[in-house]
Amino acid sequence: TGDELIGWDTDQFPTSIYLTTQIMWQILKMGGFKTGGLNFDAKVRRDSYEPVDLFYAHIGGMDAFAKGLKIAHRILQDGDFAKFVTQRYASFDRGIGKTVTQGKATFESLEKHALANGEPMPGSGRQEMLENLLNTYLD
Repeated sequence: TGDELIGWDTDQFPTSIYLTTQIMWQILKMGGFKTGGLNFDAKVRRDSYEPVDLFYAHIGGMDAFAKGLKIAHRILQDGDFAKFVTQRYASFDRGIGKTVTQGKATFESLEKHALANGEPMPGSGRQEMLENLLNTYLD
């Protein structure tokens, strides 16, 4: 039935609220659906293949995406993740980062900057904090 960790098709319907929330969050950030919608994998090679199994799978998938949509909407309304992203990538709004995002940097200018400034000190991605923050929305 596949292995999602190595990219094999698992033929699973979307039941993970974490996954559907992240998907709907991205869709909402892009302005929502303009055309089209969601497509569920409904092949009979699944372990559960009787019509009643596919019936429940589609209902569960629709419910998971509906809940993910509601959670994603709350996340966007609250703005906590957006604030973090803005702070995390603030260096792209000034200095060499701004030069890069504006498309004005060259390999030569980046080399000169790197030689003059040395290794940058990366800030923490705060992964655990963000995962815990996401969990607060999953009630």
